[in-house]
Order: sequence, then C-alpha cells, then structure tokens
Amino acid sequence: MPTLRTILHVLLPASLLLTLSACGINTVPTREEAVKAAWGEVQNQYQRRADLIPNLVATVEGFAKQEKDVLVEVTNARARATQVNVSPDQLGDPAALQQFADAQGALSQSLGRLLLVVERYPELKSNQNFLALQSQLEGTENRIAVARRDYNQAVQAYNTTIRTFPSIVAAKVIYGAEPKAPFEATAPNAERAPQVKFGS
Repeated sequence: MPTLRTILHVLLPASLLLTLSACGINTVPTREEAVKAAWGEVQNQYQRRADLIPNLVATVEGFAKQEKDVLVEVTNARARATQVNVSPDQLGDPAALQQFADAQGALSQSLGRLLLVVERYPELKSNQNFLALQSQLEGTENRIAVARRDYNQAVQAYNTTIRTFPSIVAAKVIYGAEPKAPFEATAPNAERAPQVKFGS
C-alpha cells in the first residue's frame, strides 16, 4: 500500500503541472508568436507593393514624361516608406507603428496621385505591361488590407490573453508581457483597399 509521502510525490508535481498549464504558460508565447507572424505578413505585403512601384513608375514615365513631378514624388515616398521598419520587439510601441503607418499612408497618397495622372493617357491605360501592373497592384492592396486585419486580430487575441485570468498570471509573473499595439488606419477610408481601376 502506497504511503502518504509516495502519493504526495506523485500528486504534487502533477497538480503543479496542471496549474501551470491552466495559467497560460504556453498560451502567452503562442499568441505572441502569432502577432509576430501576422506583423511579418503586413511588412511582406507592403514590401510587395514597394517592389511593384519602380516598374509602374517606369511604365508611366514612358508615356507621360511631362508628369515628372508626380513620378519623383512617388519614387521619394517609396524610398521613405521602405526606410521605416518596425521590428517585432517594437510592436508594443504605438509611436513606432504610427510612424510606419504614416510613411505607408504618404506612399498611398502619392500612388493615388500617380494613378489619377494615368487618366489623361488613354494609350497608357491600354498598354499590356501597365494592365498587368495594375492587376498586381490591385491584388497587393487587397492583400495589405487582409494582412492588417489579420495582424489586428492576432493583437486582440494576445492582448485579451495577457489581461484575463488565468493567463494573466503567466503573462505578468513569467513573461512580463506588455500589450501590443494594433495597426490603425490613419488615412480616410484606409480600412478599405483602394480601387485601382483606370477606366474602361
């Protein structure tokens, strides 16, 4: 017959393990990694857009050299946007995310002005290279919107986890977890992907 000491040796570690698993010891880092992965996808989609812009500018320039100011503005906005980076360690810093959002928003506005210029050049709107870039840009803008939404959902899940019982125990005591900042729309209608249609 087992002694009390033997029973305690078996039950104590088991109950400690159960308590630790119930307090979110695995949930907190899992949610944090989901936030980091979602942020990586946001950056990936913005980089995809930035990679399309030189070809778009070159194509427009071939048809509309007199629009040099707009082309330079887009090129400079792209350069500024690609210089602003937010590492996973900065995801709790709303100012860093705001700086990133502002740079991307400025690029979106410059790109919008470029796309308005296109309306004056019917031959450009029918160019096959331009039509392919238009399609890629439209798809990328949609992917950006989805990536931002997914990131914000991951942030919400993480922030909820670290603020609710029992996970708050592991979040504060073990990890010293701090809330992550959501990606906020800063331009009018920024929550919607822009329309990248250039007429019929």
